[in-house]
Amino acid sequence: MLVSAKEMLEKARDGHYAVGQFNINNLEWTKAILLTAQELNSPVILGVSEGAGKYMGGYKTIVGMVNGMLEGLNITVPVALHLDHGSYEAAYKCIEAGFSSVMFDGSHYPIDENVEKTTELVNTCKEKGLSLEAEVGAIGGEEDGVIGGGDIADPEECKQIASLGVTMLAAGIGNIHGKYPENWKGLNFEALEKINEATGNMPLVLHGGTGIPADMIRKAIDLGVAKINVNTECQLAFTAATRVYFEEEKDRVGKGFDPRKVLAPGVEAIKATVKEKMELFGSVNKA
Repeated sequence: MLVSAKEMLEKARDGHYAVGQFNINNLEWTKAILLTAQELNSPVILGVSEGAGKYMGGYKTIVGMVNGMLEGLNITVPVALHLDHGSYEAAYKCIEAGFSSVMFDGSHYPIDENVEKTTELVNTCKEKGLSLEAEVGAIGGEEDGVIGGGDIADPEECKQIASLGVTMLAAGIGNIHGKYPENWKGLNFEALEKINEATGNMPLVLHGGTGIPADMIRKAIDLGVAKINVNTECQLAFTAATRVYFEEEKDRVGKGFDPRKVLAPGVEAIKATVKEKMELFGSVNKA
């Protein structure tokens, strides 16, 4: 059964580890992540962007697939199904479809409108027992056509949004989506400390977990980050493993053209990436 991310993130914050949000793109992705979480006895959050939601045939399709897998694969670790960078409209569609957690990204609205829309969603999510993530200060890079410059969030604005009763807060601290450029300055830990103080220990979320050095990740966790989002890294691992399959012409041998065989190396690569991240984040055996 899907659960809200609230309890798993509060435990993570208190225990100084982080729960990984791994974005899903199809059935293979979902299965690989769930099996790895079960094997490592780790809580996990499955992230769905609006683009991936459309690609997979809508939010109801995704809820059906995930619920079916929890049962069919005997998954007993806590699993939250979470809308990633959702618009106001998408948040309500996901709530209706049966997601257990949503993110409303109001960072591009004027702060008053962000507060108003977030407040409405806080009330809806409380009523239904779902967790809600809000964002202050745009996260850099590109995700589903949404381009952000990597702002540093204002601690006062963070405090304002946190006080509305959201479960977790994504605050920009120089992190970006996608691959990090050569001239990236690194995470701004001073800003993170101020945000942590201002929000009174609310579980903080680090978007753009791909390519941040391990020591920075560990330091961010010590400073209040309890959820780390990973997407690009799984995509890169999947694509690299699939490329090797074709370069070695395995699709021409026997029934190597069977899509289940074609996708198998990519699935193993996703599992290996997820395992590496769960170990780094410290969530192994925390289910």
